[in-house]
Amino acid sequence: MELALKPNEPAPVYVVPPGKHQPSGHSALFNLGFRPFYLLGAACAAIALVVWLLVLGGVPLTGGYLMRINPVGWHAHEMVFGFAASIVAGFLLTAVRAWTGRDTVKGAPLAALAALWLVARVLVWSGPAVPAAIVDSAFLPIAALVLLRVLVKAGNRRNYFLVPVLMSFGALDAAFHFFTIGGRADLAMRCLYAAAGIVVLLVSVIAGRVLPMFTANAIPGFVARRWRPVELAVAPVTALALFADAAGIDSRIVGVLAIVACATHVARLIGWRSYLVRRPPILAVLHLAYAWIPLGFALLALSAAGHAPHTLAMHAFTAGVIGGAIIAMITRTARGHTGLPLVADLRDISSYALVMAGSALRVFGPLVAPQFYMVWIWSAGACWTLGFAIYVAAYARPLCRPRADGKPG
Repeated sequence: MELALKPNEPAPVYVVPPGKHQPSGHSALFNLGFRPFYLLGAACAAIALVVWLLVLGGVPLTGGYLMRINPVGWHAHEMVFGFAASIVAGFLLTAVRAWTGRDTVKGAPLAALAALWLVARVLVWSGPAVPAAIVDSAFLPIAALVLLRVLVKAGNRRNYFLVPVLMSFGALDAAFHFFTIGGRADLAMRCLYAAAGIVVLLVSVIAGRVLPMFTANAIPGFVARRWRPVELAVAPVTALALFADAAGIDSRIVGVLAIVACATHVARLIGWRSYLVRRPPILAVLHLAYAWIPLGFALLALSAAGHAPHTLAMHAFTAGVIGGAIIAMITRTARGHTGLPLVADLRDISSYALVMAGSALRVFGPLVAPQFYMVWIWSAGACWTLGFAIYVAAYARPLCRPRADGKPG
């Protein structure tokens, strides 16, 4: 199944030029954006978590730049600007091709873009600081320009908004490095909160466009309600609450906005009847990941009132929403775009369970029993690492091989 945004709108037909089919023995890793970036992103999630757990365990891994200056900042940065940014780029490079019927980037240019991301990961660890900041901050704007070229050629105005969103994401990365190098770790972390908010906002917007359609396609007779006032409000209230928190404005205002955002997303889930979706797992996990959004806002409201640590709300958004949505979509789109059936196998289901369990342990464990804080952290990290490692092991071969159905991409 190809990615689509607008319900009931047929996807553009991609015409395969003569002679463009890949021979069966040829690597297809750089045929389409999801292939390298899903593998790199999932590997980053697993490796970065292992490194972070080793650091928490007292292993002296200082690196030459960010880990040495701000270990917590390195962990947060690599989860948002390393892991999540890679998946966002891979998803959009693939989705825009499906939405427009035009190639985004492939072959040597795609390999160069993937190499840029990989070099950034090395430099963020090793330094020097300024080259690391320049290389790392270049990735998302370049990806945005690639998308802009295709959207303009296709006249796909509906999705022009993706370009300023990615540009803003990249600008926050640059600001993070600027403040870190300048010794303002507090402001650098606020940039990270805002960047995480952008990813949560993207999850909210894209889920609103595709999740009811996916559900109707998978469950015959299933009808999801889409209430216009809720759909109009969901993006603004999400953005307002998350960016108000990132900006550090009055906690009472953040609390009110978080409550409004929580209620809006709950209303959306009720309209979608997500509580009735149990199977198939490849669909149910998408609804479960989305349910972390109102949970995150509820925790943010509690945090603003002084009743919960702010880090728990942030991990609800980063681990629960972003991590959950990512593991759900990278299995679904990897299967759909490699010609595999859209049915989760045992490895997929295991990865869903581990990532969701890790998120729950990280958020609710410290809330319920804070005296066992490190137990929860280690357990959550182990689940997340294993969940994404399973993905890499399961999909490395399909993502490097041509589509099973012989189609391009």
